[in-house]
Amino acid sequence: MKIHFSFSVVLRITASMLLFWALSRHSYGYFSLLRWVVCSVAVYSAYIGATMKNIPWAWLLGFVAVIFNPIIPAKLDRATWTYVDVAVGILFLVSLVFVQENSPQKPPSDDTKL
Repeated sequence: MKIHFSFSVVLRITASMLLFWALSRHSYGYFSLLRWVVCSVAVYSAYIGATMKNIPWAWLLGFVAVIFNPIIPAKLDRATWTYVDVAVGILFLVSLVFVQENSPQKPPSDDTKL
């Protein structure tokens, strides 16, 4: 049995790992990169949620994009960011179940010969 991960699944797993890794000490550059990655993944996942008519998840992921917006950053203290990072990391992992891309359907093969 082959397991195929869609592009958005890989992005959300990667973003979750980066968010959990943010709990340790890093330079300011890491957190700047984290904002860009999380905001981008949240926007893309919100788009997928909206196209799949999963509007509550689209709004929730859109809110995540606003919080992690790298252009106009939210000013929170380190302790608050710790809770936000963990919550959003878990949210991305939970969204793997509820926000899924439609995999392109392959046409049936003509392997059946009579």
